[in-house]
Amino acid sequence: MIAGLDHVQLAAPPGSEPELRAFYTGVLGMAELTKPPVLAGRGGCWFAAGTAVLHLGIEEQFRPARKAHPGLRVNGIHGFAKGLQAEGTTVVWDYDLPGHLRFYCEDPVGNRLEFLEPTTI
Repeated sequence: MIAGLDHVQLAAPPGSEPELRAFYTGVLGMAELTKPPVLAGRGGCWFAAGTAVLHLGIEEQFRPARKAHPGLRVNGIHGFAKGLQAEGTTVVWDYDLPGHLRFYCEDPVGNRLEFLEPTTI
């Protein structure tokens, strides 16, 4: 029986860890998690905020997924979007999901990220 979602893994190109750290901790406000020593040698980095956990793994032949993405819940979505825009991140609003406000953006290596906030409970 599935009990929940543990994490989402996204790929990233070799050497992109400094950019990823700056974006996921500095812009998104996530905390960086310490990778277990046995996995740290593979590169990449892990981040968490609330119940959301993202693993960014290094892929030699990296290509960002154009459709696949994590959907991250936020509170105060308009202020969150303005904060991203103030940091130079392009925000693309999408009003097609009933009962939600949502937008998309890309991380520094081109991974698609969705942010959403329910408008009904």
